[in-house]
Amino acid sequence: MEKLKAFRDKLRAAWARTEPFRSTVSGVCGKIGNVIRVIWKWIYRLRSIWLTIPVAILAVRLAIYNMSNLPKAVGIYLLSDGTYQWMVDRSVAVMGPMVVTGGCLFLMFCSRRVGYPWLISIFTLMLPILIYITNVFPA
Repeated sequence: MEKLKAFRDKLRAAWARTEPFRSTVSGVCGKIGNVIRVIWKWIYRLRSIWLTIPVAILAVRLAIYNMSNLPKAVGIYLLSDGTYQWMVDRSVAVMGPMVVTGGCLFLMFCSRRVGYPWLISIFTLMLPILIYITNVFPA
């Protein structure tokens, strides 16, 4: 019992000696936590912008790639006999998917839940790739 009491007394003495250090560290950690909390709050509030930037950059890159690599007349809706249902100009085939992706990104800004429109805009990035594959490598 005496050993336990001596241990408790040593622990309380060490606790009292480290009080200034602990209070300083506690204050610094609290301030750092507040700064991180404010930064995270603004990142969350601006999440639609952070999610839009890579999708918009990729949509523009795909449009530039398709503008340079697609033929002058682009076929849409490949039929089973190897012909196309519609033939459109290259600029229409390039700007159409960009307009669809831009519309999805606009809806993402208007929505409270940005996840669903963002996922749809990710899937709309497949349209230029699909148009390129069906026109350069027809079945």
